[in-house]
Amino acid sequence: MSHRARQILIVKPSSLGDIVLALPALSALYHTFPDARIHWLIRPEFASLLEGHPYLHRVVSFDRTKLARIWNPGALRLLYNLIKDLRHCGFDTVFDFQGLLRSALLGRVTGSSQRIGMANAREGATRFYTHRIEPENNNLHLVDHYLKMVQAAGAKIDKTEFVFADGPEDWNTVTLLLQQYHIDPLHYAVFIPGSVHDSKCWPSDRFALLADKLHQDYDLPVVAVGSGSEKQSVDSIAHHAKEPLINLAGQTSLKSLCALLRNAKLVVSNDTGPGHIAAGLGVPLVMLFSWSNPARIYPYNRPECMVAIEPFARDPKIIKSRDPRHHVENIFFDTVYVKVKEQLQNTACP
Repeated sequence: MSHRARQILIVKPSSLGDIVLALPALSALYHTFPDARIHWLIRPEFASLLEGHPYLHRVVSFDRTKLARIWNPGALRLLYNLIKDLRHCGFDTVFDFQGLLRSALLGRVTGSSQRIGMANAREGATRFYTHRIEPENNNLHLVDHYLKMVQAAGAKIDKTEFVFADGPEDWNTVTLLLQQYHIDPLHYAVFIPGSVHDSKCWPSDRFALLADKLHQDYDLPVVAVGSGSEKQSVDSIAHHAKEPLINLAGQTSLKSLCALLRNAKLVVSNDTGPGHIAAGLGVPLVMLFSWSNPARIYPYNRPECMVAIEPFARDPKIIKSRDPRHHVENIFFDTVYVKVKEQLQNTACP
């Protein structure tokens, strides 16, 4: 990327965890090219995470659900307006972090002269790139994967920085929410027991036992978060637990979730988007990985926060393991609790 570059587009519509892992690449671009206007194309359900971000000029909504109804006149108008918008901005550099045909096409319609993607992108996406970045042969972490792409355009990586857009108003919202349940806003643990994939979810009775141990050993109350559809699974944990567990599923926005996680004494999470937010925030964390290749997505530079079976011994070409040894049920309570105690050693908990 030349010093004359002024308009940059990041194409990364989903998923939540991958968006979080792309934040250091955004930081590198911002610090290297402070005069550039950086835009991010994202699905509307994740857009609030980036709205008001200090390093972004604009968030561009990509409503994949509506655009998929191509036979609908409304969808055609939406697509036309999106293409018109992308072309009007005059992007000179596009990064396709998604690596699929539709994301590569979106980059192509901008008319940008520099469109950067990985050489192993899927669905024939590479034919629409002007620059193809060769992947590493080993298990390259996704953070490094994205950083390698922006480095190819001239970005300097002085430090790895996760910056989130939550502010004091989000913390005030969280404080009021916790006080409704008589929870000290500076003394609590957070469980993230859900996932888009049920096969990634640690059994509810083990989460319940962990909640009881945190109450008994550390006098640490537990709140559990998730989407509204995950309320029932959190209720299942509360049912198994002997100590109270506060169900906040469906009661937080992405920004207030960031604020809630930012001030937690401990976060215990499955491999899911909110868990990656906690990892990026640098809070005490225990994150459980099953069939996803943990070497690619574990808490960046924080391997001590990870619980996984053979995390660095898996075939780097296999992203989703079919080995039954890697089932989430094979992550035992005692293994997790050892990690929990290690994480809490550096907090104010006794």
